[in-house]
Amino acid sequence: MPAQEPLASARLRYLGTSAQKTRLVVDLIRGKDVGEAVATLRFTKKAVAREIGRLLDSAVANARQKRQDVDVDRLYVRTAYVDGGPSLKRIRPAPMGRAFRVLKRMCHVTLALGERALPAPPAPKTRDAGAAATGAPSGAPSARAAARRPAARRAKTARGATAKRAKKRGGSPARGR
Repeated sequence: MPAQEPLASARLRYLGTSAQKTRLVVDLIRGKDVGEAVATLRFTKKAVAREIGRLLDSAVANARQKRQDVDVDRLYVRTAYVDGGPSLKRIRPAPMGRAFRVLKRMCHVTLALGERALPAPPAPKTRDAGAAATGAPSGAPSARAAARRPAARRAKTARGATAKRAKKRGGSPARGR
């Protein structure tokens, strides 16, 4: 499928939180389905998660406005990024008549939604299709089945019973003890 432009986007400007703190939350939802992203934001214990949730709702509303036939269940967060915004410079009194500078940082957040393609109907599965494709006999396990086997079990079948007996005696099979 060729790269297509996003279905809808929304931008939140001059958010009164630093970009670093906001990126922690935005990274949680990038690439997720909209429903999953909303649930993630609802249970994230960051103050900025509420604002990002409102931005996500706005992006979904923009998608519905742009195309009436859009399926919200197929929408996902295609791109999400945070840019730094202007900083308010403030002065905080310090001892002995000095002053400390305080930067109150802001950021801009952009979300773009895409629509996932419809899943293809599943092909009918035949028994032992992996073995037929590799040319292995139908009774032999396929390479995928061997890869799924736990590592300890693969090693046991490769070494045979001699390694097991050697381990019981406390030696290694290579030295023959």
